[in-house]
Amino acid sequence: MSLEVEGLSIVLDGRRVVDDVSFGVADGARVGLIGESGSGKSLTALAVLGLLPDGAEVDGSIRWNGRELLGLRDRELAALRGEQIGIVFQEPQTALNPLRTVGRQIAEPLRIHGRVGRRDALARAQADADRVRLPEGALRRYPHQLSGGQRQRVAIAMALAARPRLLIADEPTTALDVTIQAEILALLGELVDDDGMSLLFITHDLAVLSQVATEAVVLERGRVVETGAVADLLTAPRSEVTRGLLRDATATVWRPEGDA
Repeated sequence: MSLEVEGLSIVLDGRRVVDDVSFGVADGARVGLIGESGSGKSLTALAVLGLLPDGAEVDGSIRWNGRELLGLRDRELAALRGEQIGIVFQEPQTALNPLRTVGRQIAEPLRIHGRVGRRDALARAQADADRVRLPEGALRRYPHQLSGGQRQRVAIAMALAARPRLLIADEPTTALDVTIQAEILALLGELVDDDGMSLLFITHDLAVLSQVATEAVVLERGRVVETGAVADLLTAPRSEVTRGLLRDATATVWRPEGDA
């Protein structure tokens, strides 16, 4: 399956925040949407699943495996979310339900999309918890009883529970320290490979993107300013925006090969 976005424009509160954005995510591809804060990358990702704020005006086309998503009723979009397209948000503390145990939350997508019984769903939730390397007993805990990195692992397990074909990861490591960030990025890459999924990864950090994606779409103020292989963006950026992102990346985690 593949995702095709063509001429996407989004207007919020009378202001055009995404303007004529086009890109594709082929089956099994790893594509990054990258740009500074306010570039429209997260809004573009939210538009794919119909999760934009109320009042947003959307034009263009978003096709999933040839099916147009713009204009679908919420019930139809809800059937796609989780089952065919999963999403991991930046801050799991707000994405997780504080009143439900971790086990119930990982099992919920299986109950909704997999149509399995409660006992089978909990058994599969344990298998998914093990898969994302949650500690023993985590399923009985509540989100506030876990660390930030553990909560993000729960969010990943939930997003992948129904084995979607595309995973959207919206800045999933921004709130984590560098060590935990590296662990989560490695885990995401491993899971995407294991399931043969496509990945759409949203970030402002070129160093992070270089660890999980092979292709990139660079946004500035809602418009595409550069596309290409991540390796090319790291070695020969064409736009000033990408050069700025590269300078920031070099100053933090990533170093060009051969640099001390």
